[in-house]
Amino acid sequence: MTDLSNIRLSMLDLVAVRDGHGVDHALQVALKTAQHAERLGFARYWVAEHHNMQGVASSATAVIMGYLAGGTQRIRIGSGGIMLPNHPPLVVAEAVGTLAALYPNRIDLGLGRAPGTDGMTMRALRRDRVETEQDFPRDVMELKQLLGTPQPGQRLIATPGANSHVPIWLLGSSLFSAQLAGQLGLPFAFAAHFAPRLLLQALAVYRQSFQPSDQLAQPYAAVGVQVVAAENDAQADFLASSLYQRVHGIITGRRGKLPPPVEGFLQSLPPHELAAVQDFLAAAVVGGPETVRAGLMQIAKLTQANEFIMVNDIYDTDLRLRSLDLTAQAMRGETQQPATSAATV
Repeated sequence: MTDLSNIRLSMLDLVAVRDGHGVDHALQVALKTAQHAERLGFARYWVAEHHNMQGVASSATAVIMGYLAGGTQRIRIGSGGIMLPNHPPLVVAEAVGTLAALYPNRIDLGLGRAPGTDGMTMRALRRDRVETEQDFPRDVMELKQLLGTPQPGQRLIATPGANSHVPIWLLGSSLFSAQLAGQLGLPFAFAAHFAPRLLLQALAVYRQSFQPSDQLAQPYAAVGVQVVAAENDAQADFLASSLYQRVHGIITGRRGKLPPPVEGFLQSLPPHELAAVQDFLAAAVVGGPETVRAGLMQIAKLTQANEFIMVNDIYDTDLRLRSLDLTAQAMRGETQQPATSAATV
């Protein structure tokens, strides 16, 4: 039987801006959540790069990483991810190198190859740069060199950055990054929290193509999972209606702030929209403690993941932290109440 206690638990935060609140509140909630995750023993806390989205406040990813690292003590802080096509590798190396100097052995660099935004904003970020399929592997290798030990004759040195050896992860929702991560001997995180369809195929490709590297001797796979945990299944489904509304907005092109939960949202959707939301969230785990444990065990059995990186879009801060408590308990097979608590931001 699958033992969840052997799987690391981490968190990915989109730093959601909630209805009725602003960016300052979103950042405060992110810090409060990171501090709570640290108390619960989470391995890492990542933030994702997105642009031109009024409901997501994590566009300046490296800045937020510094804010979270400064407000915590032990938990690893990272990007999940920085979208490399948006940035020259040298700029990324200097940013994460600075963070690594400030917070030694606590910074992760997760990289994605999607723009994380629309075409107009992508052009604003990198102006008239035209991407090719070879750009991403080349940029990853350049970044790896800039963060490593400078070689004789190397003229471009990232300062800070050189000799920091910040761990690089590749993130993806397709087979391309899975294969590249395997070939380069890097850890790989699959974004099943929004694109679960190729999950098992991508992990198989990653493991089959894996070549040991100076960073990693064996494959290491993490899976992004939407988790909404509450005291019982009915309450969890109600809280998850905020997530359902957000996904519906993405599908219909009506993105906005994270809304409060409402009763019966899924039941109000026409069949084709309901099917689209359910497809988007096919790997989500929503429920009370036993349902969450069973759902996570099923994903663990199917994926043999080394780590779960949970995403938690709950509107109310206290209930979000309670969801983390219940998820951590489910991973450990516990039912007792946690000793930690936090006030609402």
